Amino acid sequence: MQKDNAMECKKQSNLKRCNCSYGGCPRQGICCECLEYHLGSRELPACCFPDEVERTYDRTFERFAQLVQARAV
Repeated sequence: MQKDNAMECKKQSNLKRCNCSYGGCPRQGICCECLEYHLGSRELPACCFPDEVERTYDRTFERFAQLVQARAV
């Protein structure tokens, strides 16, 4: 990850909103790293999903599209 023009990380503030249920995740609260990681796996991060769906760890684009069609997000 390039750090030249890096913005200040607001990890403590982000942690208050982070709904990731994966214990021990090293990216919790570091949104740019989380997004980069999940997009690399064709997924979206936990914060894009309702808690009950996030806990299933199905964070695929396809699952998100289903939720959009069902107006659940």
